[in-house]
This record gives sequence, structure tokens and C-alpha cells, in this order.
Amino acid sequence: MKKAWIAALALGVSLLANVGMAKEAPVKDAEFLPKYDYTLVGSFEVKGRQGVCTDGEFYYVSGSKALYKYDKKGNLLQTNETPFEGYSIPSNHIGDIDVLDGEIFVSAENFMDGVGKDIQIAIHDAKTLKLKRTFRFEPSSGQEEVSGITVDPDKRSVWMCSWVGEESGRYLYEYSLDSGKFLRKVHLQPVPQWVQGVFYWKGNLYLTADDGTADLEEPDHLYRVNITDKSYASVVQEKTFTEVKKQGEIEGLTMDPKTGELLVHFNRGARIVLGMGKGLYPGYDREISEVYRYKMTPHAAK
Repeated sequence: MKKAWIAALALGVSLLANVGMAKEAPVKDAEFLPKYDYTLVGSFEVKGRQGVCTDGEFYYVSGSKALYKYDKKGNLLQTNETPFEGYSIPSNHIGDIDVLDGEIFVSAENFMDGVGKDIQIAIHDAKTLKLKRTFRFEPSSGQEEVSGITVDPDKRSVWMCSWVGEESGRYLYEYSLDSGKFLRKVHLQPVPQWVQGVFYWKGNLYLTADDGTADLEEPDHLYRVNITDKSYASVVQEKTFTEVKKQGEIEGLTMDPKTGELLVHFNRGARIVLGMGKGLYPGYDREISEVYRYKMTPHAAK
């Protein structure tokens, strides 16, 4: 009897040890790991405070009420400070932008104190920065604000994101690039807070989220969305931006098709409340907008 009890006790210890080992070395699913590691290459100051995109030849930057064109050394080449000329619905705010085949895709709206309305999808000429045409926005989508826009050239679709929380900010919204027709909305799971920019890259969508509290020096984040044909998509944290000069407000993003670099737009110095500037932090006499450049290398699972 004693021997049987000792054998049973030994078996139990062995099983517990195996369970402990399993907890120490879990099986990792690559779908839920970062795809890339990001190494800071450099940064340069820009005029616009909202977004950035590139066709590999030039950098295009959006301000709330302006569009700018830079060469790849960071020199300002062209400015359009009246970008809303020709819009069928009055707008006062541009979010993040994208560029494809010589056209800049602009996410525009009327925005004040955290509330957006009159969303528009505007197409500008990359040479002149002037308006060419607009897309029809679909109000029944449930989108209440637009903070960014990107083009998926593989599926020929356009995606928009929403900074406003609750229902509007839980989804990404897809339109047909060719017809402009609203296609669907995709539920983000889990939902990042305060999404600022969206960009399509090699089968995935990437989001920037202003989810760090600047007053507490909390960093913002980059997320990857694993898009499928389903009505929902898993969201993975790709990067925490701890290396910026000062924690502030993350904005739009893009990938350079020529260099493979990630470009991320940041603002620092201004105190932002409900999306609006409310004074400056100590040590600043103006808000500073910068584009950070990162080298991307495939992430090696450990």
C-alpha cells in the first residue's frame, strides 16, 4: 500500500513538472507575433501635423488644412494651403493620406472638439496637389469620423479608419477603388484606442494609435491587422514607440516602396485635448511635427 502511494505521488509530481514546463515554453502562433523589428534610421521636421505618404520618389505630408510635397532629403518643394477648393461639401480638416499612381488620397471632414461630420474621400493630383475628384461616402456604414485613409492596390480597395471611439472607432471601412462603392466594415479585435493612421502593406493593414498618455510620458503604438474575408480581424501590437524625442501625438504612417522603410508622423510640444491644441508643454514655444524613418527586418520568433 505504501509503495502504491509513493508511486502515485511520484506520478503526480511528474505531471505537475510537465505542466510547469509547458507554461514556460508555450507554443507561439506567428499570426499573433510582430512581423517585423523596427530600427530607427533618422527623422526630419515637416510643416504638416496630420499624415505622411510616399510613392518612393517624394514625401507627401498633410496638415489639418494643407498639403505639402518634400524631396527625400526633407526639402519642401510644394505647398497647397487651400486644399478644399472645389470640394462639394465644406471641410476644415485633413487626416492621414496615401498616394497611388500619381494621385493623393485625402481623408477629409469637418472636425471640432472630438466630433467629426461631413466625411469626404478626395483625390488630389500628386504633381499639383490640387483636387481632381471625390469619392462618395456612405453614411449607413456607421463611420462618424475619419482619421486616415489607405489604398490596397492588390484588391483595388480603399480603407478608412476612425479616431472617434465607441462604435465608429471599432471598425475599418472598405470601399471599391474603381467604383467608389462601399463594400464592408471590419470589426477590430481587440480594438486599439484613438486610431490615427492606416496603411496597407503586403497583405496586412497597419494602424497607428495615440493610446499613450503624453502627460505621463506613455508611448504610442503600431498595430497590425490580419485582414481576411471575414467581418472581423485580429489585431496584433507591432511596436511600442519608446525612442521618440518626447512623447506627444502619433499621427499617420506609410511604407516606402523603394527602401522598405516605415515612416511615422509624430507631433510634440502641444497639449492635445479632444483632438485640438490647448496650449504648449513647458520648454516649447511651438508644436514640432516630425517624420521618423525606421528600417524593417523580419521578426525572428524566440
